[in-house]
Amino acid sequence: MDPNLQYWQTNGQSFLSRLRLWFNILDPRYVLSSQAEIKEARILLEKEGNKQRNEKVANAWLLSLSSVHADTGAVISPVFRPQGFLPISGPLVVASLIPHKGIKPALFWQFLLQAYCAGFNHSNRNATATKDNTTSLKQSILMVGTVSYSTFAGALPQIILQRFRPFSAVIETICRSLLPIPLSACLAAFSVMVVRSEESDNGIQVFDSNGNAVGVSKEAGSKAIKETAISRAALFGTTAAAPSFLLALLKRAKFVQRNPMIIAPVRHVSTAIIFGLMIPVSFSLFPQFGKIKRENLEEEFRSLESNRELFYHRGL
Repeated sequence: MDPNLQYWQTNGQSFLSRLRLWFNILDPRYVLSSQAEIKEARILLEKEGNKQRNEKVANAWLLSLSSVHADTGAVISPVFRPQGFLPISGPLVVASLIPHKGIKPALFWQFLLQAYCAGFNHSNRNATATKDNTTSLKQSILMVGTVSYSTFAGALPQIILQRFRPFSAVIETICRSLLPIPLSACLAAFSVMVVRSEESDNGIQVFDSNGNAVGVSKEAGSKAIKETAISRAALFGTTAAAPSFLLALLKRAKFVQRNPMIIAPVRHVSTAIIFGLMIPVSFSLFPQFGKIKRENLEEEFRSLESNRELFYHRGL
């Protein structure tokens, strides 16, 4: 079992411990680490990771957890590492949620956001479900279809406003402030479920309490996808909801009524802040090294008398 999974098994079982760990992992400085630095950190962990707890070893753990895939041991592209998620997707989220003057800008920003999210989901999936850790033609087609569908669906509020202008101010409020909330949450979950569908189709590796691989389970794959989809829906749904509610309250203030130009900056800044704060929270909702009861798995695992619970890598 990869050292990263061993670390998550012993250090990431409570929400607060995971949250504290994710705040450290998401340090943007690690995204600039070279492959040589990452390799050096991994060598250090193999020699002293379980023996010493000094600052050098702690930094090596953070570098490994943030840059190396826990299933393959391969270095993740800097663009799709967890600490690169906020700097890259943050501006795309803000741009996709602001009111646009036309359909084309809405489609453009939605395409960039959905394409990046699909790439992030794929790069941080459980790779034990794919043969030789390669992407199949079927999965590539599904990813392209997911991005295309999500782009159109994400721009739907703007399309409605442009095509049906005679609608009342109530309809405009619904399309601008309310519809993006469930839409953002559902599309984020949809992207995870489709991009990582091979995990439920082919199954993922499960481990016993000692870290030994005991087989491949489709039930564990489905559970990993479900948990990740819920966490991503919480991230994007909250990011879309909180600024809308904040602006609804601010618009009642006399100061804002006298200075309506302040609304746009407040929307942008609040969206970015909430998204940034929700990233470690959403990543921490479920353990990276998840548990599943033996009776919830396939028949072949129920004969393992010594293990009432088995473990799996959830992915991100």
